[in-house]
Amino acid sequence: MSEHQEDEPKLKKLVSAADGLSLGISMVVAVLLGVGLGLLLKNLFDTPWLLWVGVFWGVAAAILNVYKAYEKQKKSLDELANDPKYRHRKYDDSDDEDDKY
Repeated sequence: MSEHQEDEPKLKKLVSAADGLSLGISMVVAVLLGVGLGLLLKNLFDTPWLLWVGVFWGVAAAILNVYKAYEKQKKSLDELANDPKYRHRKYDDSDDEDDKY
C-alpha cells in the first residue's frame, strides 16, 4: 500500500507533463491535417487557393486547441482558489495588472 502512495506523485507529474506535450502535438497535427486537406482539395478540384483554405482551417483548429487548454487551466485555478487550504490567501481574478502600480 505504501509503495502505491510513493508512486502516485511521480505518475501525477508524468500525466501533467504529457498533458502539456499533447497540446504541442495537437497544434502540429491540426496544422498538418489542414494543409493535407487543403492539398487534397486543391488537387481534387484543380483550384490553387483551396490549399490556403486548408491552412486556415488547420491554424484555426490549433488556436481552438490552445483556447480549450487555457479554459481548462483557468477552471483548475479557480477550483484551487476556492480550496479551504488556501482560504487565507486573497485571489484576484482580474486581468488588470496596470492597477497594481
